[in-house]
Amino acid sequence: MRKDKKQVIGDEISDDYIKSFLQFEPADGVTSPSVHKLVKAYRGLRIDDFERFVGFFVEAGLDLDGKDEHGQTFVEQIADQRNAPEYIEIINNARG
Repeated sequence: MRKDKKQVIGDEISDDYIKSFLQFEPADGVTSPSVHKLVKAYRGLRIDDFERFVGFFVEAGLDLDGKDEHGQTFVEQIADQRNAPEYIEIINNARG
């Protein structure tokens, strides 16, 4: 590959596909729908796409601090994972 060419990994994901993660609802009736949507997006999207998702998430008026059935926020759920700092930074930036 030429040095002036940036390597592209994967295809560009459409906004509609990213927004589809806003439709996921928890089955347990206890977990916050907001947390459920964030977890699904975290597991299903690349970091750049997750950042785009969070923009749509906030725009939809969803709660960045919703809690799961154990009383944990999304950030608390992922805090011990290897790539968590990048995702936590995205959430903190979205808070303003």
